[in-house]
Amino acid sequence: MAEIDHIVIGARTLEEGADYIEAQLGVRPTPGGSHPGIGTHNMLLGLGPDRYLEVIAPDPEQPAPPHPRPFDLDDAGVAMMLEAGPHLLAWVARTPALDAVAARLGASQAGEVRAMSRGDLKWRMAFPPQNQDMRNLIPPLIQWEDGKGAAPRLKDSGCRLLALEAEHPDADQLRQALAQRGLEEALKLRRSGHPRLVARISRPDGTEVALSSG
Repeated sequence: MAEIDHIVIGARTLEEGADYIEAQLGVRPTPGGSHPGIGTHNMLLGLGPDRYLEVIAPDPEQPAPPHPRPFDLDDAGVAMMLEAGPHLLAWVARTPALDAVAARLGASQAGEVRAMSRGDLKWRMAFPPQNQDMRNLIPPLIQWEDGKGAAPRLKDSGCRLLALEAEHPDADQLRQALAQRGLEEALKLRRSGHPRLVARISRPDGTEVALSSG
């Protein structure tokens, strides 16, 4: 089984990303840290006991990484979009059986399993190839070394992820890809001419905000 682990907000800088989240949700994310060798760093906001929001940006203190930065941060189109302001980029799904899922899907679909870390947090992730991720609607899969991950370590912000929605011209293909990863119930899917991810989040005062990838 797999489930939603976190949603990802891309930004040119962490400061811009934190300002954006504070304006949208009324709560400022807290510093996370650097991802050595990946070329990124982040800030985090708890969305309850088992989910969170990540703001990610290129880390100016690191040299250019040997691989493209995650979540298409090095893509020219994404970089241009982030020039206009931070955006919801992607979501990540947690699984306790990453190797088994990756082996069943094959590297051409699951992507390469890579070890990552931030401080004493350690995990492994498999990012689908960019030409198969259906505009980041098929999530990277993550398996936390401690089985829990970042969410339990974060202060409760009072915000909650109410729903995650996806729109795509080929909703049936997307539904099949998610089912192969045990995620058929994770998203609400709709057919639309424009691929889009939408996260509906409740603020601490109970009002609802929709963050969108486009």
